[in-house]
Amino acid sequence: MNDLVAALILGIIEGITEFLPISSTGHLLIAEHWLGAKTDFFNVFIQAGAILAVVAIYRERLWKLTAGIFETGFSKSDHRDYMLKLLVAFLITSVLGYIIVKQGFQLPDNVTPVAWALIIGGIWMLVAEHFAANKKDNAVITWKVAVLVGLAQVVAAVFPGTSRSAATIFVALLAGTSNRAAATEFAFLVGIPTMFAASGYKLLKLAVTGAPHESWSEISLAFIAATLTAFIAVKWLLTYIQTHRFTAFAYYRIILGAGLLFFLANGE
Repeated sequence: MNDLVAALILGIIEGITEFLPISSTGHLLIAEHWLGAKTDFFNVFIQAGAILAVVAIYRERLWKLTAGIFETGFSKSDHRDYMLKLLVAFLITSVLGYIIVKQGFQLPDNVTPVAWALIIGGIWMLVAEHFAANKKDNAVITWKVAVLVGLAQVVAAVFPGTSRSAATIFVALLAGTSNRAAATEFAFLVGIPTMFAASGYKLLKLAVTGAPHESWSEISLAFIAATLTAFIAVKWLLTYIQTHRFTAFAYYRIILGAGLLFFLANGE
């Protein structure tokens, strides 16, 4: 397959899957299993495109939260409280993630654990949806939710196929924020500094050790594709969850994971 076409496909996959609860890392590992592996530099760079798309979508919300830190008034204190909870979730992920990296953790280079993570994550989502549906609607982000979301991001990073967005959204739902829109917003907002920090750390590390030679035409194409598709995917998801549960994503994960195990078992 043409390298530019492969890069375009990977960029689209990254954009679609980064913030949907189906695991971008898992899908990229699966795609690269057949399209050919890419470097960490390539994967980190296109992920930045997906993050930028979410920053664009939440730009007004981010501005209000940031401005609220420096202003007075009841509503502004709510903004400060929300920002502090985002900060706590981010710090928990950053500290634990740094410790894990220093212990020599590396992502697996085969698809089997990803397939199992997709299945287990899908079942977890169905269970979480069942219990969340029986809770009274609550859009408040508590300190408990903030702490658990931070921990969930670490779990998702260690087990590719888990999905950072799925882990954080459903932890929030089960921990008390039963409103899907509120849980999703917090998961996405805390993901912005988390993924920027992770990407920045990886790029800095590559700069020190020596970044591999890359085709900038391939990276640029994949970056643009990831940014545009992520923007569309997140906009669609935010509308979708207003009237739908996440059940369809759970079934998709289970079917995809089972299909992968079948093909791998048969040497495909």
